[in-house]
Amino acid sequence: MLELYTHLTPNNVPFSLKTAEEIFRKFLVYEGSAILLGEVDGKPVSSCTLVIIPNLTRGGTPYALVENVVTHADSRSRGYGKRILDAASERAWDQGCYKVMLMTGSSARATLDFYERAGFKQTKTGFQKRRAHEVR
Repeated sequence: MLELYTHLTPNNVPFSLKTAEEIFRKFLVYEGSAILLGEVDGKPVSSCTLVIIPNLTRGGTPYALVENVVTHADSRSRGYGKRILDAASERAWDQGCYKVMLMTGSSARATLDFYERAGFKQTKTGFQKRRAHEVR
């Protein structure tokens, strides 16, 4: 799984397997969160993180956030990324979410076209604020 993430952020700061296991355990107890993993012949080829967020508007209907969407470079353009996003969306719909959101830091046309082919529309403006000294 960690090797797959190198195809998302090649210069990601590595950390220990023990730390990764601790983080993964948090996902297991964080209600509404999941890391979806697509495999082919036992090899991870695509993944995304899904978080279901409780909501005090829209009659209490939750919404979902998708992050860390990645497909192994050797497995791109085969539909795996779309399938993992479809699975995340289905899980969100099953949890009663009224929308699924994601943001991308990429402005590459191919990336934006991929998200549109996966059913996402660029209808909002995203903003972010990062710590002055980014923690990796």
